[in-house]
Amino acid sequence: MNFTLARFVFQFAVSLDTASTRSNCKYLLLTSKKRKFTTAAIPLTHTSSEELLVVVGGGAAGVYGAIRAKTVAPKLNVVIIEKGKPLSKVKISGGGRCNVTNGHCADKMILAGHYPRGHKEFRGSFFSLHGPMDTMSWFSDHGVELKTEDDGRVFPVSDSSSSVIDCLLTEAKHRGVVLQTGKVVTTASSDNAGRKFLLKVEKRTMNLVECIEADYLLIASGSSQQGHRLAAQLGHSIVDPVPSLFTFKIADSQLTELSGVSFPKVVAKLKLENVQRSSPYLTQVGPMLVTHWGLSGPVILRLSAWGARYLFSSCYKGMLTVDFVPDLHIEDMQSILSQHKIRFAKQKVLNSCPPEFCLVKRFWKYILGREGLSGDTLWASVSNNSLISIARLLKHCTLEVAGKGQFKDEFVTAGGVPLSEISLNTMESKIHPRLFFAGEVLNVDGVTGGFNFQNAWSGGYIAGTSIGKLSNDATLKNRGF
Repeated sequence: MNFTLARFVFQFAVSLDTASTRSNCKYLLLTSKKRKFTTAAIPLTHTSSEELLVVVGGGAAGVYGAIRAKTVAPKLNVVIIEKGKPLSKVKISGGGRCNVTNGHCADKMILAGHYPRGHKEFRGSFFSLHGPMDTMSWFSDHGVELKTEDDGRVFPVSDSSSSVIDCLLTEAKHRGVVLQTGKVVTTASSDNAGRKFLLKVEKRTMNLVECIEADYLLIASGSSQQGHRLAAQLGHSIVDPVPSLFTFKIADSQLTELSGVSFPKVVAKLKLENVQRSSPYLTQVGPMLVTHWGLSGPVILRLSAWGARYLFSSCYKGMLTVDFVPDLHIEDMQSILSQHKIRFAKQKVLNSCPPEFCLVKRFWKYILGREGLSGDTLWASVSNNSLISIARLLKHCTLEVAGKGQFKDEFVTAGGVPLSEISLNTMESKIHPRLFFAGEVLNVDGVTGGFNFQNAWSGGYIAGTSIGKLSNDATLKNRGF
């Protein structure tokens, strides 16, 4: 089926709305009933010198990139096309507080180490061009006061993601970025010269299709398969996405009865079966939480991120070894237990856990139960072999991973467009000129703590800067400079 394609150009000062663009915009509107199309032409009023950037995705990377492009090139027409609500992941992140970035990683080498996919590539110029301090300065300069918590996570002082969302949407409107929601870019191709993108956009609530011709395309659609399809249509390969940042289901009903018990610091080792690695273990240190289905907390989420592809291939089965008292050597623990036995010989073991272990009573009962000791047993009756076994269990507690759980609604994937197909200093495709990517559509994912958003801010900023400069150069060229 042949369509006559017209330029789709938006005026600068259009409000952020889902309504159709004003009469001085030009596009071809197609209506459909069972794929039978009729056309309704709109008068064309703009000159061909006006360039258009279409941003696929109204998330953090897309909106930030659109703002930056419009800031660098004010005369560039910029439209964001989002199928759902804009900045929806920003809204729910950090329990509704929005973990903007991480403030404890000024060194780009240390920062890069928080990305299971991307840790090698991000050691280059990526964060030098726009890092966490730049992100914090940008939001502060635009009226969002930020605070850095003890673990490095950065939140708005308001403790509300609305502060971040309102800031971004207000700035986008101020710059003249057009936001269109409830629409999906379904296909992307290029013209014969390879300089224009021909896009088909469908409105979700109506049988309407718009055919758009754009000069630049920024795909920032997150982990949505929409972005992967568009990238593939334009010649890119896709690393199959698999879940990252998830909790572990543990096959131990007695442990899961301890839901709510937390540990400020554990060392957790995940054994990987049948994988090609120098070590069969992944190791993380940090806080851990017992849930009604298993284990969660930063240490588990980091293990899930680094082991995402291995766990996927093993159907999320494996063995987890946890050191619940990482700051004490096993010999010291045995000595503490022996002294405790002498000092509290006439007390019940359940009522008297060595304070050096910093364990809550519920978990101490679990440990005793795994060693076959009744809580009513007196310390005087505990054998030395049992003391050694308790120390070993606390240092090397093995738990069977029986599956994965989802980390609330903050779903992150490992997979997408390979970084090898992108120039990270511009975020432009190496395969197709004027095609850019940013955010989770790429094969990049970070651990919990603000790192996934920082990837979005950095990638969006770099892409927007690159597009803006290209547009300015094109404008000067058209004017004969």
